[in-house]
Amino acid sequence: MTKKGLKICLPISLLFFIIVGIVFVTLFFTVFKPKNPNIIVDPVGLEHLEFSTLFANLTSPSNLSLAMVITMGNPNYGSFEFPTATGYVSYHDKIVGEVPIEGELVPQRDHITVKTFATLRPEKLTADPKFLTDAVSGSLNFTSESALPGKVHVLNIFKLKATVYCNCDISFNITSKNVHSKCISELKF
Repeated sequence: MTKKGLKICLPISLLFFIIVGIVFVTLFFTVFKPKNPNIIVDPVGLEHLEFSTLFANLTSPSNLSLAMVITMGNPNYGSFEFPTATGYVSYHDKIVGEVPIEGELVPQRDHITVKTFATLRPEKLTADPKFLTDAVSGSLNFTSESALPGKVHVLNIFKLKATVYCNCDISFNITSKNVHSKCISELKF
């Protein structure tokens, strides 16, 4: 190759790589910018639970299981895969139960539904001095925390380690049997 051809090819190649780099950086900070997942927790089967049955279950030494449906939405352009994990249910900052979460793959820009159950320990719940007051008032407020470490697959080329942290406030109205949950989730690399 002659010096004249090299003088032309080198700046054009450099300009091409700069333009491609700018396009990738722009796409990364706009389209591919990581967004927090949307997580919704819905306890199931509470419509058949009576207050007397609930109180009898809470005073017995056996564990109380509560079925749950967790919907995980992934608004990102990368799928998220996580192994089996455990979430924790707290009542007035004391852990009173566990929620096993089976490992799953959450596809990009899609959602999945996971069925699980919360195992509550009645002896820890009723040991709290505020429990009786809250039960009589008709409202029990729980918090749930979970961390899902896993991998993000972008374009089936890049694999990045990431963790999804989820905190939920769950309010159970005993008289109306309504459950309201509000979850805040965060994706961290």
